[in-house]
Amino acid sequence: MGMKLLKFVAVVLAVVFGMHFFFKDVSWVSAGENVYVVDGDSLEVDGKRIRLVGIDSPEYKQFCYNKKHQKYDCGIKAKEYMEELVFSHSVDCKEESVDMYGRSLSVCFADGKNLNEEMIKAGWALAYRSEGDKYAALEKEAKANKRGVWQGRFMRPELYRFLLKRKNS
Repeated sequence: MGMKLLKFVAVVLAVVFGMHFFFKDVSWVSAGENVYVVDGDSLEVDGKRIRLVGIDSPEYKQFCYNKKHQKYDCGIKAKEYMEELVFSHSVDCKEESVDMYGRSLSVCFADGKNLNEEMIKAGWALAYRSEGDKYAALEKEAKANKRGVWQGRFMRPELYRFLLKRKNS
């Protein structure tokens, strides 16, 4: 669906249901082949940096330990999983807000699949508790089934970033 068609449908629905306020602050970004996966929770779509809202995946250079206590590059694994999800698919993102770095905080879809949810379900991202419990049940399921990072030991990405920043200060 093209951007103009999406906007047209939104306007028609708003008028029909008298809900102009509902669509006022919604912004959609669509792309076919112009999607670059930055890491497990960030994309670049047509040059616009997008952070998947409500999730936090391991940092690109972060490592974890599997069930056999072997070290592996979980940040790279998270990125690779995201690449699988978006490969050869059109990506649409619904912007919810913009963060302090100017990134679009969005829920993104690849051919209708919610990427935010898919990353949590696969265990390659965690629910960002500071943004509510929207994905908590999916995280609990991934943990129970030992998917992704839940297969062994790992450091929460926010703690990893904090310690890295502290080390580099």
